[in-house]
Amino acid sequence: MARHNREGEGEDQHGRRYIIGYQPDWFHQVKVARGLDSGRQSTKILLRNSETPLADPGPRVRTHIAAPELGIEFEVNLRDDRGVVRRIIVETIVPEGEEKGETVSFIVSRIPDTRRADSRG
Repeated sequence: MARHNREGEGEDQHGRRYIIGYQPDWFHQVKVARGLDSGRQSTKILLRNSETPLADPGPRVRTHIAAPELGIEFEVNLRDDRGVVRRIIVETIVPEGEEKGETVSFIVSRIPDTRRADSRG
């Protein structure tokens, strides 16, 4: 049986704070991609899970991401019965404030687990 969600925080390239709720037996890390003043795009790790998986995450996993300063808050609920999903990409638009309209992307990755893949044959 999977463990209860954990919560962590991270900061992006512009110093904005993010709160991430995740399942420790599935979640590996979340990266954020934002545009820089130079016009280039930068990707930064917001949070990395330091816990060792103790249980099978189960067929349903959930990740919650909030950036209160940007007005961004969403949750990804995933049903993955066979454990084939390795990465989820979510692209958002800042809905308010001085950064309104800016695109912010999130890359959520699962913990690599070769044992599960090998056992499925």
